[in-house]
Amino acid sequence: MTHRPVQDVLRPVRPHPGDDIWDRAPQPTEVDPAVLGALLHRHGWQRRGGAPGRYGRWTPPGPGTGGTSLLVPESRAFPDSDDLLGEALDALARSGTPSAREVLVGLAVPSDEIRWWRDVPSGPAGAAPWAVEEQLRAAARQTLLAGALATRARAGYYGARHRRSATALLDSVLVGSATGGRLTSFVPVGPGRALAVRLHQAVHATREAIDYQRATGGMDAFDGAVEAGVSRELTEALVALVRGTEGARIAVEWAPAAGVPDGCAGSGEPVEFSPGDLTVLREAGARYLREEPSVPVRITGAVVRMRRSGPRGEGSVRLRVIAGAEVPHVRLTLDEEVYRIAGHAHLVGLPVRVTGRLESRGGFRRLTGASEVVPVQVDEAERDRLMKSLQENVDFFEEACGGEYDGD
Repeated sequence: MTHRPVQDVLRPVRPHPGDDIWDRAPQPTEVDPAVLGALLHRHGWQRRGGAPGRYGRWTPPGPGTGGTSLLVPESRAFPDSDDLLGEALDALARSGTPSAREVLVGLAVPSDEIRWWRDVPSGPAGAAPWAVEEQLRAAARQTLLAGALATRARAGYYGARHRRSATALLDSVLVGSATGGRLTSFVPVGPGRALAVRLHQAVHATREAIDYQRATGGMDAFDGAVEAGVSRELTEALVALVRGTEGARIAVEWAPAAGVPDGCAGSGEPVEFSPGDLTVLREAGARYLREEPSVPVRITGAVVRMRRSGPRGEGSVRLRVIAGAEVPHVRLTLDEEVYRIAGHAHLVGLPVRVTGRLESRGGFRRLTGASEVVPVQVDEAERDRLMKSLQENVDFFEEACGGEYDGD
């Protein structure tokens, strides 16, 4: 885990992609016929004849599709290519079937597709209980978040670290409806390919580590798997995915328009997990939690809460982290003198700088061994304004800090 020096300028936050990227329908002139054909094949459409070298006729998957079919040109070498593509896109838009919608999404924004399956007994007429679909969506989101965390740093346990930026990465992901124990998410290649790659590698590394443990009885493979993105967060996500099922699978299929990333398999074969893997996954998660070390940090933060049991003695302080650690808030305990310094900074609106260790227990939300607690200096104009504010609030300062203010 790396930390920015206090004096560094904070990086601007990348704006989230606009919702309209998913709303704009693909245009015929923007569609590569080869990409459309690859997406149709991926989503179960069948090619049934057509003029070789000119176009193919595609029919949708499943029964009850009637006479629906698409004529898709194989290239743009013929004058009617755009017309055929336009007709195919219109037919997909009118179809409204899940496979047609998924093809249109893949055309609108080139996306890697991540799929989850949970094998659970179905209800009457193939319907699934409400809780089953909720469990699938929740486990899928946990899996995506674990992959997003692994793009930020490598750790066996993240706790509160990197949560904000990892969650923001998920804002660009579109998730389809969960039907029949199956769910698909679309991860745009631009902002999200690193997420798809890391999750692909981490899921395979988890499977290999489980197989190694079963063959040897040792958990050593999980230590090395951290570099591939495996973490407690991922093992917990997989437990949630598999628990209560007869088995579960995850597959990553790459956007045809972008190709297969270096070092990744191109087959899109799902990785399978069974209820028999749950014990190993839980043991690996506990191991990651137990062995993730505390982290030395130098944090700059704004005092947002102060509390102590009496007018004297040590007290508890909560900081909103500005720089130095990828967590939103930390709590720390300060002795009486340093508590007064923190109170002074709070009243005049100055952040403080503090050195200590982020403890993994509790999710890296507590700072221990706090030392070198000092207000962060600001320019003269800001200092004058803050000092004036201090003079206007001396009474409040005395009350908050539980002691007399000497004016120094």
